[in-house]
Amino acid sequence: MKRLNRVYLIRHGQVVGYENFTVYGHTDVDLTETGILQMKQVAERLRLIEISAIYSSDLKRSALSARQIARYHDVQLSSLQELREMYFGDWEGMTMKDIRKDFPEELKKRQEDLVSFKGPGDGESVRDFSVRITNCFERILSEQQGKDIVIVAHGAVNRIILCSALGLDQARMFNIQQDYGCLNIIDYFPDSTLVRLVNG
Repeated sequence: MKRLNRVYLIRHGQVVGYENFTVYGHTDVDLTETGILQMKQVAERLRLIEISAIYSSDLKRSALSARQIARYHDVQLSSLQELREMYFGDWEGMTMKDIRKDFPEELKKRQEDLVSFKGPGDGESVRDFSVRITNCFERILSEQQGKDIVIVAHGAVNRIILCSALGLDQARMFNIQQDYGCLNIIDYFPDSTLVRLVNG
């Protein structure tokens, strides 16, 4: 059966402040030296593959990561706002420790209904976030039909795409590990999907 697309789905490298378990969402942060090295290793790993395009979020951590991969490929590099991480409202830039201390009730609500919960200050729900990511992703696949592509995004973005590919409910998204600088490989066929690698 003819493959429609192969997607090399990557999470950006390690970010400044990662050790504090800070919630960044749309907050723009830099990669650490380790993060840059992680992306150089991914770029080397993908050096000899043939791809038609590279897409990333427009946030620095994703866009800079994508540029490392693009050094080996003379293809279109697109940074898209729609591929940004989930927006966490008032929790943006806070550590998980502080969120647990200042927002215990909200965290309880989130645990009870992960998909519908919206963070205080107009945070994005997983349901709304999923619509944003899925619409963007399907448009990319349609534009690049018959081709292999790289997408460099964020932990939650990748989990939404993987949940869809694996037929998992969005409430299970955090059952999928996505380390900094990890690689996922997904093949798309006319009537099926094959996940070849997760968190590699």
